[in-house]
This record gives sequence, C-alpha cells and structure tokens, in this order.
Amino acid sequence: MAFVADTRSGVMWDLWMQRALQLAALADGYTSPNPLVGAVVLDCNDQLVGEGFHARAGLPHAEVGALAQAGAASEGGTLVVTLEPCCHQGRTPPCTEAILAAGIKRVVVALEDPDPRVAGGGMSRLRHAGLEVIDGVLRSEALRQNRAFLHRVRTGRPWGILKWAMGLDGRTALPNGVSQWITGPLARKSVHRLRGCCDAVIVGGGTVRADDPLLTSRGCRTPEPWRVVISRSLDLPVDAQLWDQAVAPTWVAHGPEARQGTVPAGPKRLPLETCDPLHLMQELAQRGCNRVLWECGPELAAEAVRQDCVQEFAVFIAPKMMGGAPARTPLGDLGLTSMEQVAPLTVDRMQWLDKDVLIQVRSEE
Repeated sequence: MAFVADTRSGVMWDLWMQRALQLAALADGYTSPNPLVGAVVLDCNDQLVGEGFHARAGLPHAEVGALAQAGAASEGGTLVVTLEPCCHQGRTPPCTEAILAAGIKRVVVALEDPDPRVAGGGMSRLRHAGLEVIDGVLRSEALRQNRAFLHRVRTGRPWGILKWAMGLDGRTALPNGVSQWITGPLARKSVHRLRGCCDAVIVGGGTVRADDPLLTSRGCRTPEPWRVVISRSLDLPVDAQLWDQAVAPTWVAHGPEARQGTVPAGPKRLPLETCDPLHLMQELAQRGCNRVLWECGPELAAEAVRQDCVQEFAVFIAPKMMGGAPARTPLGDLGLTSMEQVAPLTVDRMQWLDKDVLIQVRSEE
C-alpha cells in the first residue's frame, strides 16, 4: 500500500485500518479458536514500515509479525490493529509487552477483545504505560469480520450457517429424491469456498444414507474442515465416503441412547449429553470451532433454526422448476402460526453465479 498521510486525521486512521482488515482477511477459516487480526506499523513520519496478520492458532499474533517486519523503524511510531492487543500469556506471549518493547508511542484499535482474559485490559495496560490509544476506528467493519469469533465468546456456540440449493419453486429435489445437480459448476465451487471458511460441516444420518456426500472444500482449504454426522440411531452405511479419514477428519455425534451402537470404522465418536443441534454446537465450540456449516435435511435444519444454532443462511437458487407433491423443501416445520412470529433477516449479499443466484442473509442483531 503506497499511501502516506500528511496529517494524523481520522481519515488517515480509517485508511490504515482498512489495510489492517484486508490483512486479517487473508487467514479467514484458519485461525479458530482465535479471531482474525491484522496490523500495520507506521514510523514516526507515518510511513508504512511493517505489516502482519495472525495466520493460525499457535503462530505469532498480527502485532508481533508487523513489529518484527518494522524492526527499529517502529521506535516512536504507530501500531494500527483490528483487535485489542492481548495482555495475557497464552500459546504466545502478551502482545502488549512486545508493543512496549518496540518503542511504539501510539496504538489505534478497531475493536475491544471480548475474551475475558483481555476485555479492555490490553488497552488499559498500554495507556498506563503512557501510550496514546485510539479505539473504535472502523469498529463496525471489525465487528462484521469477527462476528463468528464474537458470537462463540458471547454464546458458547459457533456461528452457524445453513446452506441449501433449490429451484425457483422452492424444491430441493425431484419427487423421486434426485437432487444432483440443481445448480451449476460456479455455484458448486462457491459451496466449496464456503466450506473452506468454516471449521466444520454438519449433516444428519439421513443425508449420509441418501446422498453419500464427501463434504470437502475440494482443496480450497488445507487442512479440510471437520465433517460431522449427527445421528440418534447410528443406523449408518458402512461404506460412506465420509469414513475415509485420509480425505478429511470425520466425527459421529450421538446421544446416550446410541452409545451401545456401532460407529463405522474410521470416524471418531463425539458423545453428546442430548443428541440435538444445541448440544452439538456447544461441544464444537469447546473444541475450538468459531463457524460451522449446516448442509442437512429439512427436519434437522428446522431443529437447528429453532434452537438458535443458525445465524446465517446461504441459499443457492437455480432457474429450474422441479414440482412434485408433497414438496421437497429445505426447511421442516418451525412451529410458526402467525407472520408476527417470523424473524426478520438482513440481506448481506446477492451474487450471480452464471445462471444461478446466491443470496446470503443473517439474523438481525
């Protein structure tokens, strides 16, 4: 980025924070359970001397990488970072101490870290050490970028995305159950990228029996996200593609009533207190998942929605009419009896994928 500012205005901090947000996005899908974080270092003349982003949990934080690139040029300069620097010892040392050691005089922050180990403590440590701290710069953009991490910290559950493909008449399959392929190659590639941004992909036993899905990102991400099958009965085929652990790791989640059942060779068991979406999401959050993708049948999808395990919808619509009665639709009964009970949603994006359309919406915050 070649921008050099003449003044230390709010516009200047906005521009550099935009760059930090761009850097943070480079690791989308790789940092869980940590957030996405990007940072830039400006010298005492407000010229760019260092950049960094948090690439993966356990690796150096964005601030440390940017300061290392800047070296001695950071003395008396400014650090611009998308999330409050940490002040605790985790897998890596506290970033606040690295900032102080580098001789930084000003820190510009987009968003306070909600982690109870930080929660304002990082900025407080820097202020008490005499640094100027400017916070709230492009806060709404930072909130959006890290909404999955923030949701997990706040609720103890990952951010859930429910995906389906359907025709113009709302059908997700022909009357005989055939559903491959409703959408075209570009839409399917978009699904692969969506999987690559998630920590786990969830289906029910019925989907495994009916479709024998592979559920990988087809190389959009390495390592592949976890594949999770939730099954009350453990009535699962022995030769499903999901059982091949050389392709991607698979977990079979089940409740107490199925503990005596047999899990096919390959996947690991994931026992739940109760076999439902809520308890599965709580378990996945404890295992470090920030964002998961539901690619399940209508009844499990409806149960996930009812239990507030879905915060976003990714709907692929093909210009096709499949018909049939009864209709094969993406959602089962939500138990709604009036339009006042229907939750409003916010449209995030609409995208043409050749002849198909992707509509992404999320719950209103």
